[in-house]
Parts: sequence; structure tokens; C-alpha cells
Amino acid sequence: MKLQLEKINAYSVIAIQEERLDAHNAAELKDYLLHLLEQGETHLLVQMQQVRFIDSSGLGALLSGYKHAAAKAGKLALVACSPQVLAMFEITRLNRAFDIYTDLTDALANET
Repeated sequence: MKLQLEKINAYSVIAIQEERLDAHNAAELKDYLLHLLEQGETHLLVQMQQVRFIDSSGLGALLSGYKHAAAKAGKLALVACSPQVLAMFEITRLNRAFDIYTDLTDALANET
């Protein structure tokens, strides 16, 4: 799985550079998020603009990161979801759990 990490202020910004977040790569994302959290990075922004498809495994990986961040008094928010991905969050009602921002500028402005 191709992921890019950038540190902006107190935030770890993880850009998923894949078109699919599914059973084939969700475990790798989950492990990566948990590793960051164990290293003390508790404020995560996950950029999703390249992801065009997400299945239950992908949703589960993000939800796991969300729960672990919350347990460490942190936060995991999503940035730049495609319409297809956003629809999955709405269908599953996970859009009620996650903060979902249109772009990184919006996310950084609202998370500070």
C-alpha cells in the first residue's frame, strides 16, 4: 500500500495513494495507523482524495484507527473523500462518527 506521511503542526497527515481501500490493503492501513498512535501521534488526518472505492474492510481499518485515537485522547478525521467513498460513509452512517473535511485547509482550520 502506498501511503505518504506529512507532519503539519501537531497533525500527522496520511495520504492514501491508492484507488481502492479494501480487503487487500485495509490490514496494512490499520497496522500503520496503530503504529503511528503507539508512537504518540494522536492527531491524524487521513487524506482520501485518490480513493475511489472502499469496502467494509477499509471502513473497519479507519474505524479501528478512530477508536484507538479516541482512547488516547486524540482524533482521526478524514479529508477530501470522493463522492463514491462519501456515499459509503453515509450509507453506513459512519459519517456521524468521523469528522469529514472537504480539503486539508478546512481540516486544519477546524481541528485547531
